[in-house]
Amino acid sequence: MTIQRGWDRLHQAAGGLPLDLGLYLVGCLFAAITASGSTLAPHRAWGAVAAIAYGLAALTSVGQLLTRRRFPQLTDAKARSVVAALTAVGVTAIPLIGQAISRANGRTDRAQEEVIVVENAAQRLLDHGTPYLTQHDIAALPPTEWLLGYLPYQPGMAIFGLPRAALGPHWWTDARIWFAAATAAAIIAGLRLLARPDNHDTLIRAGQAIAVLPIAALTLATGGDDLPVLALCLLGLACTARGRAGAAGLAFGAAAALKLFAWPIVGVAAITIAVRHRRQLPRFAAGAIGLPLATLLPALIVDPRAFTDNVIGFPLGHGLVTSPAQSPLPGHLIAAHLPGGHAIAMTLLVSAGAYIAYRMWRQPPTTATAAAAISAWGMLAATLLLPATRFGYLLYPAALAIWAPALATADRR
Repeated sequence: MTIQRGWDRLHQAAGGLPLDLGLYLVGCLFAAITASGSTLAPHRAWGAVAAIAYGLAALTSVGQLLTRRRFPQLTDAKARSVVAALTAVGVTAIPLIGQAISRANGRTDRAQEEVIVVENAAQRLLDHGTPYLTQHDIAALPPTEWLLGYLPYQPGMAIFGLPRAALGPHWWTDARIWFAAATAAAIIAGLRLLARPDNHDTLIRAGQAIAVLPIAALTLATGGDDLPVLALCLLGLACTARGRAGAAGLAFGAAAALKLFAWPIVGVAAITIAVRHRRQLPRFAAGAIGLPLATLLPALIVDPRAFTDNVIGFPLGHGLVTSPAQSPLPGHLIAAHLPGGHAIAMTLLVSAGAYIAYRMWRQPPTTATAAAAISAWGMLAATLLLPATRFGYLLYPAALAIWAPALATADRR
């Protein structure tokens, strides 16, 4: 509660402008460091553009702070939302479209590997009816292409690569464009569900979490595959807060059809629905379970071995190459540097999951806010303790935690 009160005071101080300024300054510093020091070319290109956008936003916030008493109409929630929206355009849309255009014109260093993986999977889906290759088929490729041959996602992720597979290499067929479109649609729908006259400030913060936060903007512009998964989960939580179990099931089901990372959040939401709206649980389950099954069954029918090699074997370290997800977080460091480290890291992860499950059994979540908080802790534990992990996965717990106040207003209603 002390942490929550501290956050509330910080969030409300001077109409939220100091926290805006802090966010934009941190973003500017992060982008500048990325532009000068990242080893990934798409990240450096993003940083060069985003640093300018964050810098302009910070200067605008300084001006708002200095004039807030004389010109209150320029510093209210509406004005802050305009600044946040323009900043989102500068740090996500402009670098994303710029990199997509450069890539369509022949630059080969303007997309992360995830983008190419998804687009290759879409081409295989059109050609063979499954987005997956067996390990034997991947071994037949040149060794430099082995990593790009794996698709460690659910079959639904290949949908975002279909425009390029069907229509050719144009900037608007880049998979990131469609990642961004799906993310924007889900977030706008979620914010509209949560909107009410007295919570504009929390909605601004929720929007910043998914479109302005540096780690979110970088991910959306250069890789992007995690953003639609997260955005659909947030939409599902918004539907849960409003008591729309059927719509929540569809949103969570769409997220679960894209990536396994959504499944723990779906499980927590299902418990919340069961406690809060038990009669609506079948409607929730129809979407939350039906959509992933609908996308999974064709791939299992065509080639079940290919599915297990990609979605189960590769993440567990049984592929021809190791996962590039090797950020120096505790789980990876333990797995890499201690005897039996992989087993130790997995034991810690299972223990953390068991503790969270025990707490839910003792006190089941009854609100979307509680579901978001539990999911945030769970995703934080998973990100820190997984042997193969990325700093970018911290976006999940951060966004879930920042959305909790906006969900709370709908829960109370």
